[in-house]
Amino acid sequence: MANRRSPVTPTARSSKPAAPAETLAARRPPTTRKSSAPQPPRVGVTPEARRALIAENAYLRAERRGFAPGYETEDWLSAEIEVDALLRAEHGGSPQ
Repeated sequence: MANRRSPVTPTARSSKPAAPAETLAARRPPTTRKSSAPQPPRVGVTPEARRALIAENAYLRAERRGFAPGYETEDWLSAEIEVDALLRAEHGGSPQ
């Protein structure tokens, strides 16, 4: 056991000089920074799920105005615009 050397002690046989810190830093691969806030998973919305969201939003719009007839198309189109904007914002997309 007397022959073992500590890994931190330099050996006498080492002929290589220690590399400067600048050289070591240049050899390291670049590191990426991770955000401290957890990111929500990116999940695509199926056309069926999108349609269900729009239908629910349109229904709630009609309910708020007392289901007065004649505004069904307006409710649907407004709901479609709102749902698409929310989905873009949630997934980090830009407006088209």
